Amino acid sequence: MTSNVVLTAAVRQNLLSLQSTAEMLSTTQTRLATGKKVNSALDNPTNFFTAAGLDARASDISNLLDSIGNGVQVLQAADTGITSLQKLVDTAKSIASQSLQQPVGYSTKSNVQFTGTGTPTGVGGATSADITTSKLNGGVFTFTNQAGTAVTITVGTSPSAFNPVTKTAQVQSVAQLNQALADAGVNLSAIITGPDSLTFTSTNDGAGQVITATAAATAPTTLDAINISANAAGGGAGGAVVAAVPDAASQTARATLVTQYNQIITQLTTTAQDASFNGINLLDGNSLKMIFDETGKSTLTIAGVTFNPAGLGLASLAPGTDFTDNVLTQKVLTALNNASLTLRTQASAFGANLSIVQIRQDFSKKIINVLQTGSANLTLADANEEAANSQALSTRQSIAVSALSLANQSQQSVLQLLR
Repeated sequence: MTSNVVLTAAVRQNLLSLQSTAEMLSTTQTRLATGKKVNSALDNPTNFFTAAGLDARASDISNLLDSIGNGVQVLQAADTGITSLQKLVDTAKSIASQSLQQPVGYSTKSNVQFTGTGTPTGVGGATSADITTSKLNGGVFTFTNQAGTAVTITVGTSPSAFNPVTKTAQVQSVAQLNQALADAGVNLSAIITGPDSLTFTSTNDGAGQVITATAAATAPTTLDAINISANAAGGGAGGAVVAAVPDAASQTARATLVTQYNQIITQLTTTAQDASFNGINLLDGNSLKMIFDETGKSTLTIAGVTFNPAGLGLASLAPGTDFTDNVLTQKVLTALNNASLTLRTQASAFGANLSIVQIRQDFSKKIINVLQTGSANLTLADANEEAANSQALSTRQSIAVSALSLANQSQQSVLQLLR
């Protein structure tokens, strides 16, 4: 049989107050211990689940920061590689420039003589001041270079200014003829070698070029070559072509420069291959995809390039074939200048991409802070407030214990009477 203890109203009221104070004190102590005012969904369902969502998103973005950091390093590795490639190209330029400073690579340059068949304007043969007085008058000479570009020059009595668009000129003197050749970029110079004859000789720049003389203008089939044709009206037929004679000492020096150049080309290949980070090489054709948000919708794809020698428009040279004269050397320098421009353009593109990635990296760090701050505002407790509550509740608890003791004094009086 269960027996119930009967408490007076005053005792019961004080006991309830003491229990309530103890419960609030426990809650306050939990908040002080955890630093949070919302520790579970029971405390505040709305704040708890909202904060959990904010924390989850902050965690997802934080996980992406490692990937973004790796992307920054990939771009920096590519930029470092481009810087090294640029230095190698500059070194190759220096080697090519040394070739330009070498003595002419040929002791005898190629030449050919043309004898006029036209009608002279006066009596006598050709002079440097007036070649129209010879049978060269009326001659139409066409020079076709290795690019297949035709340059036509006419010997006549009505000279006109050189036209750089049509590459056509009309000349009266040898001086005008040589000026027209120079303006057209034809590496030949002309001299009078007889009353009715002109001899065209390769200039120092094109000392190794192969001259051919034909009845009709045709494009040469070799790289370093030039074709000269003349009409029968006055230019006459070309004589036997004298081939260029290489200078052994100069060509040996140029061949040494070719070997040095090829070493640089080899280093271009290995340097581009070594510019990788974490298995990604933007200079070896790999691409990089960056993901900036937790949904995968905010992305940036950085296309890679192939910066081996072929990708830069460069190639190894052959001793005895390349650097043999200034024209061929200039072709190499032109290719190197184009490679430099390509490297600078790509460095600018990678630099812009790196700026974007770093901006997004900083943005992600700041948005994580915003999310975490928002979560904290919903769940964190005010330590000062909770400490004050704890002190107040401890005092209230002491007062409640005293009040409970006073409430029991009436029953103690009855106990005294019973004694």
